[in-house]
Amino acid sequence: MAFMDEWEIALEDKAKELKECQQSKGLKSCLGCKEVNNCALRDAYVKAVFESMSKGSGGGFEF
Repeated sequence: MAFMDEWEIALEDKAKELKECQQSKGLKSCLGCKEVNNCALRDAYVKAVFESMSKGSGGGFEF
């Protein structure tokens, strides 16, 4: 089993919460949800993704 840092653990937790929400609404993704643009749970998941990628060093995500 690989070591997971605090950001990976937080990401895994948020992903689980998001998946549970989708399942409770009978959805396979957030895109089918009417609350997709104003969802605190989805926003927290996206933040966890960025923090996992940057390992908490801050900054934005640039394309």
